[in-house]
Amino acid sequence: MFENAEDMASRMDRDDLDVKADDILVLKNIGPKGAPGMPEAGYLPIPKKLARAGVKDMVRISDGRMSGTAAGTIVLHVTPESAIGGPLAWVQTGDRIRLDVDARRLELLVGDGEMARRKRERPVSEPRASRGYLKLFLDTVTQADQGVDFDFLRKG
Repeated sequence: MFENAEDMASRMDRDDLDVKADDILVLKNIGPKGAPGMPEAGYLPIPKKLARAGVKDMVRISDGRMSGTAAGTIVLHVTPESAIGGPLAWVQTGDRIRLDVDARRLELLVGDGEMARRKRERPVSEPRASRGYLKLFLDTVTQADQGVDFDFLRKG
């Protein structure tokens, strides 16, 4: 699990990254508000130690986006994003995640009590700005499933 793109970049090439081929890689806090701006940072490469061992694909999940040139089993644009309190905010190493592509369903398999504890212990503080373009952006940008657009530009 990576907290943001910088965390991923600093840890991905290290051989001490404790990850196995059947793990799910999660990158969070790179959605519309978290980055901010939802940069093309959602591509999580296969860790080098696994690639050297012949691993060609892993499930990777992110609230960000990536270019169309990457390939593999990658779930992007997870909403609501982690920076505003979406479930990815509380994913921890060792958690089980269910991905059902046919049903378009992604589930964090953590009990209600455990999830409540995590939310209490690590509350999410939405990104804020006091003024300027960043304030306008953070106050009005929509989530990925709504186009990452200013809400005042949408009809209705």
